[in-house]
Amino acid sequence: MSRLSFILGFSLLLLAGCDRAGEGPAQPAEGAESAPAAAGVVDRKFAGTPLPAMQFSDAAGQTLDLAAQDGPVLINLWATWCAPCVKEMPQLDTLAAELDGEVRVITVSQDLRGAEVVGPFFAQKGFERLEPWLDPETALSAQFTPEGALPLTILFDAGGKEVLRVAGGYEWDSPEAIALIRQSLAAK
Repeated sequence: MSRLSFILGFSLLLLAGCDRAGEGPAQPAEGAESAPAAAGVVDRKFAGTPLPAMQFSDAAGQTLDLAAQDGPVLINLWATWCAPCVKEMPQLDTLAAELDGEVRVITVSQDLRGAEVVGPFFAQKGFERLEPWLDPETALSAQFTPEGALPLTILFDAGGKEVLRVAGGYEWDSPEAIALIRQSLAAK
């Protein structure tokens, strides 16, 4: 890979989403839902990668065991400080309702402050389907996006193998996104 190709590729990753949490808000939280969505990139080069055997908890201490999933899952790595992530959350909630019984939609916060910021965010937004799973150590992010770019959404089939991933913002409640998920799983 040439140096220019690397620089261009890395620049596109940064443009596609958020790259890290800073000391203060990296992006304005107010009005994030109306911010233009970053163009997410569908990528299948990691197809076949197994779902990691990791566990996460929520503020109440309930545990989510990724390895124990018994059907297709769509895992979204996000953070409250990431504008494209915040924009996607209501869309992912709608998607979870649309795909109920077909695909489990799991959102895992990469916020270092965990429940302190995720709890109030979920309370304010009133999501009906999403659960506030926490990964304040950012272990999942380190596994799938070492450069720290968010949002990152990964679709795994019923066998726990990666089908595709989308780096950057995406319109998850669109007919195209729903068709992408269903067609990708049907092709397996």
